[in-house]
Amino acid sequence: MRPLRVVERGVVPYDEGVALQQGLVDARKAGAIPDTLVLLEHPPVITLGVKVRNSRAHVLATDDELSAAGVLLFQSGRGGDVTYHGPGQLVGYPILDLKPDRADAHRYVRDLEDVLIRVCATYGIEAGRQAGLTGVWVGDEKVAAIGVRLSRWVTSHGFALNVDPDLSHFSLIVPCGIQDRGVTSLARLLGRPVPLAEVRTRVIEAFLEVFGHTLE
Repeated sequence: MRPLRVVERGVVPYDEGVALQQGLVDARKAGAIPDTLVLLEHPPVITLGVKVRNSRAHVLATDDELSAAGVLLFQSGRGGDVTYHGPGQLVGYPILDLKPDRADAHRYVRDLEDVLIRVCATYGIEAGRQAGLTGVWVGDEKVAAIGVRLSRWVTSHGFALNVDPDLSHFSLIVPCGIQDRGVTSLARLLGRPVPLAEVRTRVIEAFLEVFGHTLE
């Protein structure tokens, strides 16, 4: 079994999170570090994936409205469309070398979904997938978004699990470019506060189970 290093960073500005990932990706490619899972939160930010590149078609707010809401806008190197990050959302950036036995991009995304489905199950929430769509869903509402990047089979970017974020900020965008679906959170589904530290622990446990790692 491969070792997994977990790095917990608290609230990190989005651009700093991207730089952190790049350094870890370079180190992983060089064999200088083991597979690593970064867990953090971001200040309010909207990110555009490579699917939309420079298009703001799925950003509903003007620059002035974003500024008034305290929400930044960034281009992202991950896959997918537009998404929102903010406090109360647990963001996971796995830096994994998928070679030689897990070099399958579709399987990797399904495995990330499986991790988050298992976490939801520990709270008694029946989450799952929707045909043709990425992420983790409870009914027609998305509780976790996934957008990844692979470089020579080393992964970056990852997932965002809504624990208890400000869901009103999702109204600033068309989340993931999907017009007819909603967004939810663990706290909303459970009707009570959910400690982020508790969710972090459950995410780590599920990640180890699905990916077959041992904690370093």
